[in-house]
Amino acid sequence: MSYVTTSDGVEIFYKDWGSGSPVVFSHGWPLNADAWDYQLKAVADAGYRAIAHDRRGHGRSTQTSTGNDMDHYADDLAALLEALDVTGAVLVGHSTGGGEVAHYLGRHGTSRVRKAVLLGAVPPLMLQTPENPEGTPIEAFDGIRAGVLADRSQFYQDLSVPFYGGNREGSALTQGVRDQFWRLSMQAGLAPAYDCIAQFSAVDYTADLEKIDIPVLVAHGDDDQIVPIAAAAYKTAQIVKDATLKVYPGAPHGLFGTYEEEFTKDLLEFIAS
Repeated sequence: MSYVTTSDGVEIFYKDWGSGSPVVFSHGWPLNADAWDYQLKAVADAGYRAIAHDRRGHGRSTQTSTGNDMDHYADDLAALLEALDVTGAVLVGHSTGGGEVAHYLGRHGTSRVRKAVLLGAVPPLMLQTPENPEGTPIEAFDGIRAGVLADRSQFYQDLSVPFYGGNREGSALTQGVRDQFWRLSMQAGLAPAYDCIAQFSAVDYTADLEKIDIPVLVAHGDDDQIVPIAAAAYKTAQIVKDATLKVYPGAPHGLFGTYEEEFTKDLLEFIAS
């Protein structure tokens, strides 16, 4: 398997498919690079180089007990791009991965990147505050922490339903999609998965978004029960200087079925434009 070693000794697993102009994917919590396999194959088949890594503490990367914070996540992404000598990249981040992409761009700049895609992404801020009334109350995130600590296996099984909109009338969610979500989630270590909750919920990415000087596709389902669109994509699209907002009516947080097909088509068009 392929790994990049960071400055603090963490091994970051990555997959690198195809050749050509690079497209680099950052996954959501508590998943890993396998969540992007459909897009990786589509991008590689279209003549691009598709790269995806497991965030530290997740999947096949080192299960760290420290450093599970957004600064390290962004620096790990920077280490990956540098080690693979990636330039002219399109960065794609889903959910927490969208925060990672935004923070990478704010922290490391855009010298290696030509475009970015934020899908169902957590920026600018998920947490409800007096200045961010559209956000999610802290009690919801405390509930996630409690669920992960008490019985993370059952918690992830239960979370897969709203994650993919399986609690909506007419949902086509399959048991296979739910099983895959559980399988990938259980590969994350307990400590890094727990620590990451604060990173996707309480980090304010507004300053990062304000620094972005490349075209950004902001894509979001308007029935996202995990990262509600009102506190996320709608605000991000107003902050980023060169943003294109794409809203998927009735779509949930997680990609599957016709929603996944439509997003992948839009992704390829954005990469090529």
